[in-house]
Amino acid sequence: MRFRKLKQQKKQTPQKQKNSSVKHFKPAYSAKIKAFIIDMFMIYAPILYLIAYAVLGGKEDFQNSQLAPLAAVGIYGLLYAFLLSKFAQTPGKKAYDLKVLDAKTGEQISFLRALFRFLAFLLAATSLFGLLLPLFRKDTKALHDLLSETIEVREERLL
Repeated sequence: MRFRKLKQQKKQTPQKQKNSSVKHFKPAYSAKIKAFIIDMFMIYAPILYLIAYAVLGGKEDFQNSQLAPLAAVGIYGLLYAFLLSKFAQTPGKKAYDLKVLDAKTGEQISFLRALFRFLAFLLAATSLFGLLLPLFRKDTKALHDLLSETIEVREERLL
């Protein structure tokens, strides 16, 4: 067997198998980024729109307000934590079959842990180091995954 095929098989080794119809694999970093972009358009953009035009008077009021962007991030964080704790996925993660699970047990995480993961993501995003960390790690964990002891897995259903 060629070296490339052996290497690809090694990459596709399941991380954890809960039952015979679902296997978890390490996701590509590009899939995580694409899922994040989808979440920004499907969740965060409508929140911004509602705050700017339904709550405030328009774009100018939103730009002049210091509280409005903070409220939008807060609402997004609460919704993000709810989705992760309830379904282990957001719409973007579901599009790429990604799930956020406890790194030790492989179970879904609690609401408070998901909220802490979001806050750790904000910290990682401001330093930029935390977001580039997966490029240097074999398990592709970002700083917020390390701090919250979570893992993102790609779910593949077997028929």
